[in-house]
Amino acid sequence: MRFEILGPARVLGEDGAPVPLGGPRVRALLALLALDAGRVVGADRLIDGLYGERPPEGVANALQSQVSRLRRALGRERVEFHPAGYLLAADPEDVDARRFTRLAAEARTALAAGDTLRAAGLLHDALALWRGAPLADVPHAEPVVAALEELRLAAVEDRVQADLELGRHREVVAELRQLTAAHPLRERPHAQLMRALYGSGRQAEALTAYERARRVLDDELGIDPGPELSATHLAVLRGDPSLWPSPGVGARRPDMVPAGDVSWTGPGGEEARAGGSSTGERPVLDGGGRLGRRGLRAQLTSFVGRAEELRQVGAYLREARLVTLVGAGGAGKTRLALEAVGRTDGDVCFVQLDPLAAGGDVAKAVLAALGVRDPLLSGPEWPNGDPAARLVAALAGRDLLLVLDNCEHVVEAAAELADALLAACAAVRVLATSREALGITGERVVPVAPLGLPRPGAADPLGSAAIRLFADRAAAVRPGFAVDEGNAAAVAGVCRALDGLPLAIELAAARLRTMSLDDLAARLDDRFRLLAKGSRTALPRHQTLRGVVAWSWDLLDEDEQRLARRMAVFAGGATPEAAERVCGVPEETLFALADKSLVEVVDGRYRMLQTIRAFCAERLAEAGEVARVRKAHAAYYLEFALTADRHVRGAEQLAWLARLDEESGDLDAAVRWAAETGHAELGLRLLAAAACYWWMRGHRLTCAELALAVLSSVPARAPEGLVEEYAMCVLVAAWVHEPDPALRARLAELRRLLPLDYLPSRVEFLTLLLPMFAGPPDSAEWARDLPTAAEGSMTPWSRALSHCGVALVEQFAGRTEEAKAGFTRALAAFRELGERWGTTLVLTGLGDLAFREGDYVAAYELAGQALETARELGAVPDMAESLCRRADAAARLGRPEEARAGYERADEVARRIASNETTARAQAGLGELATARGDLAEARARLEQGLAECPPGWYSAEDVRDRLLSDLEALGRLERGRAGRE
Repeated sequence: MRFEILGPARVLGEDGAPVPLGGPRVRALLALLALDAGRVVGADRLIDGLYGERPPEGVANALQSQVSRLRRALGRERVEFHPAGYLLAADPEDVDARRFTRLAAEARTALAAGDTLRAAGLLHDALALWRGAPLADVPHAEPVVAALEELRLAAVEDRVQADLELGRHREVVAELRQLTAAHPLRERPHAQLMRALYGSGRQAEALTAYERARRVLDDELGIDPGPELSATHLAVLRGDPSLWPSPGVGARRPDMVPAGDVSWTGPGGEEARAGGSSTGERPVLDGGGRLGRRGLRAQLTSFVGRAEELRQVGAYLREARLVTLVGAGGAGKTRLALEAVGRTDGDVCFVQLDPLAAGGDVAKAVLAALGVRDPLLSGPEWPNGDPAARLVAALAGRDLLLVLDNCEHVVEAAAELADALLAACAAVRVLATSREALGITGERVVPVAPLGLPRPGAADPLGSAAIRLFADRAAAVRPGFAVDEGNAAAVAGVCRALDGLPLAIELAAARLRTMSLDDLAARLDDRFRLLAKGSRTALPRHQTLRGVVAWSWDLLDEDEQRLARRMAVFAGGATPEAAERVCGVPEETLFALADKSLVEVVDGRYRMLQTIRAFCAERLAEAGEVARVRKAHAAYYLEFALTADRHVRGAEQLAWLARLDEESGDLDAAVRWAAETGHAELGLRLLAAAACYWWMRGHRLTCAELALAVLSSVPARAPEGLVEEYAMCVLVAAWVHEPDPALRARLAELRRLLPLDYLPSRVEFLTLLLPMFAGPPDSAEWARDLPTAAEGSMTPWSRALSHCGVALVEQFAGRTEEAKAGFTRALAAFRELGERWGTTLVLTGLGDLAFREGDYVAAYELAGQALETARELGAVPDMAESLCRRADAAARLGRPEEARAGYERADEVARRIASNETTARAQAGLGELATARGDLAEARARLEQGLAECPPGWYSAEDVRDRLLSDLEALGRLERGRAGRE
């Protein structure tokens, strides 16, 4: 197991899946024990951390209770009892806080020893362990939290120092501005910011940064800057060269001169020019007999991210003789190759193959890059007609790293030349960049993916390489630009829309010279027109976003282009089977597109970057194939949804829900297309087939919006033969949205078309929604007789659900024992089916019975079981509902803080998925707690909010509405009594 306490407490099992822990006290206990894993932690320390200086009475028993819960979650052997306290039986290295401390210490040692690359890697790994505030679940751990935060801040400063020593000055400017703003009295970040600005060629800003730091220190503390800050200030004033980027990392080194202007120093100190011998067959050497570093240009911008890829390329170049960087156009393969070469020793020749036409002579291009002239002599000794043989002769015995950049349009010729050189020249190594691998035995392939994007809601957006790149390039065209809380979401949105593609991000950032960030984000739908102006000195295909993608497109054959344009209809990627069925092209062509980096493979699915997909969608429209391919796409997903719906309520539930998760985006897209193009029948059938999945997963708002869109193309009456599909669509729309007159008319029609005894024959999930809308029958006997009368026509799932429905009717009629018997039969039936959602439903019913009987301990336990089953299933709405029910029981058991936390968490989850009934239930619970503690103002606000949000017209919400009205009436009496006393 791994224990994570640098953020909300979490335990990961051997398979990497989170282990359910329980309530906040259990998580706090785990965090306190994990902090000293493998050592006994005294009970007093645990109590102090859990309850503070004033623990409640019976705190020893409370601690034992929390320990018991933690043991149930982790296993008894994990939490050991000792006379002096408790011990978490775990390797300290399995605790992220301990691992972070070790990595940070090792990094500081490496930094002091001058091993900067190792220090940077260690610090990156250490800081990646942080997920939020440390010991976030422990209510009383301020000293420990402060110590951990101090260690983290020191590690961030060390990592910045490593970046500076590696020459990444531009890359860290934006981060240092945020760091100095957050910690204005720490002098080290101020000194680092000055160094970063000066190393980026911004001396005036560096001096301004010093003046700002000096004023803060004087105003706040009345002191002058310390030695480090003062020394940096003096170095900037003097123009100290030590502040510039290190050689090989962005700086122009003496041995890195542009191709075509190569000079070197001869044995006598005289300057010579590249030109070769009289035969032209030997490459130019420097005075020491070296080839030097040919064709490498100093870079004008900082290098952002790619630490892992750099490490991997460096390792492969030490281990193998052929390494190929493979990725989509604009992913940054060339820049990565240049950075990797800058970190190597020895002779290098960088060869740009872009200028070659398809079928061009790669060997001649290499000869030209090496400075080997055409031979003046010819004959058997100098084979004038065979450039490859001349190249082998030129490099025989030479120790050289040959970089072949942009091989994709001459990939076969490049592969043949590389194979010949590697076979004949034992000391030659080849680093290639291409959109597909060279395909030679012994080749090591390094995929170059787009830059990492921030997770939604990430606390530190600058931890994302894509955001840092945008911030750096934007600051270059708009001085003072920085990513902050106000614009982080917009920047993240731009980077996500551009798939984290470095070239696209750089082109987008450059547009901030003439437009605002909001304008940029709003215009990305027309990205090819927007991002149509790049560096004038870049290759033509790198000057615009369209040029990058068009280059890749032109390299495809006819079948590959046909499949690529048709793949644009897939919103979330496709399996090989789906691609072949929808696009009508053999799956082998799909594999070819993957080889050429037009699609990427993720967990067996083939997906396009949004930029490539947008380009291919234009080609699909030009070919006049949009309607035909869209219709094939919708038909495929209707067949898939119907098949999935037959399995999603059975033993294969989890596997099919996972498959539906993968296809969810395309199901959405298929329904939207059917609605927008007036294919009403197709839209109804699609939505009805997918509704159960969307319902279980909590996508109720999305599903309701899709339902409304479909209904907009459906006549006011149910289409003939599609009554059940129509009913599902109407009920899903009405669940979330306040019915307008048209929707109310459709609901009234359903009451006429589908009476209480109606049993669906095609849309099985309608068996659940209809009673939720219509309410219970007048007679419990009628409800008991209905399943018997319909025995032969009911599916096993409908039969299990009917047992649950009968139990609910018995409960409504006050026959508790009969209700328990019905729920017990339903529980056995659902468990026999292996259906977890129905199991959750029945556990909830049994819990409600226990609650009404005053058995709050049983109600609490049953709600917990329902919560864990729903969590296993991923049924978010039922998790929220179970949280509410467990909080209800906790409140009755005298645990108001636990109840409040449960209601608040339920409210948060329910709002995220638009589950209005659960939102209202959570507000009711919070209002009751506020009433109990005498806060009548909050109580009224909570209860009125809940009543406003309770969905109208649904029988299933009536209990919540009645509860809220009753609470408001009782509250009114309390308010009148208080007013009278005053």
